[in-house]
Amino acid sequence: MKYLEEFRDGQAARRMAAEIHAVTRGEWAIMEVCGGQTHSILRNGIDQMLPAGVELIHGPGCPVCVTPLEVIDRALAIASLPDVIFCSFGDMMRVPGSTSDLFQVKSRGGDVRMVYSPLDAVTLARKHPARRVVFFAIGFETTAPANAMAVLQAQRLGLRNFFMLVSHVLAPPAMEAILQSPGNRVRAFLAAGHVCSVMGYHEYLPLASRYGVPMVVTGFEPLDILEGIRRAVLQLEAGRAEVENAYPRVVTEAGNLPAQEVLRRVFTVCDRTWRGIGTIARSGWRLADAFADFDAEQVFEVRDIHATESPLCQSGLVLQGKLKPNQCAAFGHECTPRKPLGATMVSSEGACAAYYNSGRFQPRAQPAVGQLAR
Repeated sequence: MKYLEEFRDGQAARRMAAEIHAVTRGEWAIMEVCGGQTHSILRNGIDQMLPAGVELIHGPGCPVCVTPLEVIDRALAIASLPDVIFCSFGDMMRVPGSTSDLFQVKSRGGDVRMVYSPLDAVTLARKHPARRVVFFAIGFETTAPANAMAVLQAQRLGLRNFFMLVSHVLAPPAMEAILQSPGNRVRAFLAAGHVCSVMGYHEYLPLASRYGVPMVVTGFEPLDILEGIRRAVLQLEAGRAEVENAYPRVVTEAGNLPAQEVLRRVFTVCDRTWRGIGTIARSGWRLADAFADFDAEQVFEVRDIHATESPLCQSGLVLQGKLKPNQCAAFGHECTPRKPLGATMVSSEGACAAYYNSGRFQPRAQPAVGQLAR
């Protein structure tokens, strides 16, 4: 299949890994800020193909994982109301709140439905005018345009029973917060290609210049990721700090301008709390005041919910790139996909789930360069 199999060629991957070995002289920590890239790295063993001097750090790139516990508890409180149809994508259904998850709310009689598009929730609101329909809108910039369009569609249809619980987060402020954090080791970033397909990569230019950190826009297939790493290492070895686009078949510098216009119309930038990290200024979106009637957080008055994380869960350190999942004492013991302590173990993009599903219970040795070149 075009743009799929050609980016999974094993021989080409070994050649690219050998090139990275050949040019690497220093020790470089490179962070990917995308859970999909993390899973691709672990599933294909890309981290094990790299020289010892190149370390991949898994950043806060899983939108489910960074959704704060308070927001999940708000979702559970709303979903438990008898007149509510609560709609969510499947990856949020088993994410634990303080005491339960959406599946458990459903088992107790709550009308919780897994949908494949926010427009499915709009359709439900039209079909059930006597019920209040709430869509759980989380994610980075990638999923936000579809959510914004759902709000506009509900407004156009005059729906007064459609609402959205919004917890959108933005990638560039999180990357800057990581660079400003004490003890930061990140020397380069792999920027998420799907985020940049919407927003472009012009926002990364001042960050790369200000902090002297290369940023390479990268796709999700094995060769995409290896090419992003190769370009980042070449910049680091040469002492350069630029933004490069290694995903030109999808991404342009300007991004998707019509989508950006919709986002500016429906959302407004706000401070956002990230699970395990804390509050990052201007790092999220909420519904603009003009769409306050659709804002579930205001309509249902659930803003005063506060929650406490499990003391065993180290997902905050994992999301900050300060701890590998298999370095957590609870990993694979108290915390498993069947009984997760945090979202990083249950989400399809979580780093802990990636390590568990790939059998990475113990660190593995790097292969020799000669093995890669064959």
